Amino acid sequence: MRAPGPRPFQEVERLEITFVTDNYSDALRPDTAIGTRYRTAPDASIHAEHGLSYFVRTHTERGTSTLMFDYGQDGRGVLNNMRLLNINPGSIDALGLSHGHFDHWGGLVDILKECFPVNPGKTPLYVGKEAFAHRYARPPGNDEPRDLGRLDREAIESLKVSIVEVDEPMEAIPGACLTGTIRRATAYEEVPAVFLVERQGRLEHDQFLGEQAVVFVVKDEGLVVLSGCAHGGIINTVKHAMGMTGATHLHALLV
Repeated sequence: MRAPGPRPFQEVERLEITFVTDNYSDALRPDTAIGTRYRTAPDASIHAEHGLSYFVRTHTERGTSTLMFDYGQDGRGVLNNMRLLNINPGSIDALGLSHGHFDHWGGLVDILKECFPVNPGKTPLYVGKEAFAHRYARPPGNDEPRDLGRLDREAIESLKVSIVEVDEPMEAIPGACLTGTIRRATAYEEVPAVFLVERQGRLEHDQFLGEQAVVFVVKDEGLVVLSGCAHGGIINTVKHAMGMTGATHLHALLV
């Protein structure tokens, strides 16, 4: 697997990343210099779960663009959060998926059903290789693997979604580039043997070869890397992002 060479990269004038769903929500912690929290109110509470979803807005010389990256596992909860966070599903320019685990794709079909009455067939979904493979987990001491399900490609295609498989770095929206297949450069970032994927009827060790991250270069700040789980190694992911952008300064890393 060769390292990506630096390529012309659209700088971001301003970058906004919203955590739509995460493992927990804390409405009492103070805001920071670079982030604000949603404040729970009567009948208006953010849904937290074992899942992850991001909403990205880039501002470049080409204008403002939006990307949704990962979709949690409970579509109703994610859509509730989008409503509270004033995110209009019909305004999404592109969709991306980090990898094929249910806590990242579980809410996707419900969200697509909200998107596509507005923009039928016009919003691409970017995925890596084996995004639709059936996955399992076998914790130590367990003989029977646990079924983690699979993303239903047919259900997505029935909504007239354009599925784009990404192998090389690819711009999803202006200023936001998917990594493509992440080069494994470190000797110490190993995928635990607990993770399995079905290939040709056999369960094999899942190396998450198609896992994606999203990369930005923010003007006057540097590299920003947005990852899902980084099963293939967060150091590998950052090194790959630096290789594809030519950036030498990591400004922010979100995992």
